[in-house]
Amino acid sequence: MKTLAELMAIKEATVQKMTVREDTGDDAIRVVVGMATCGIAAGARPVLNAFVDEVAKRNLKGVTVSQTGCIGMCQYEPIVEVIQPGKDKVTYVKMTADKVAKVVNDHIVNGNPVVEYTVK
Repeated sequence: MKTLAELMAIKEATVQKMTVREDTGDDAIRVVVGMATCGIAAGARPVLNAFVDEVAKRNLKGVTVSQTGCIGMCQYEPIVEVIQPGKDKVTYVKMTADKVAKVVNDHIVNGNPVVEYTVK
């Protein structure tokens, strides 16, 4: 980093990532990643980071990415729940960072859950 402009660009990118983790109200789409020890051991941290990065990259407003403890189905970890106001919660299982872009594009942006990634 050699200029003030480069520093400001880094700051803006960091602020944008941080706001993805903030609760934006009752009308927000919530992406909740199970981050108990079972989830972390199964690879939930890269999944959480991939959701934060993808939502920030697409500059999606009204989408909150957060973490929770045990969701209760350890054999299906990493687990991600997508909660949209007025719709049924969708639970994705055995998630990987590679699957995140499809979930964001198909489900969060276009409203079509990715059925092949959900609990049966």
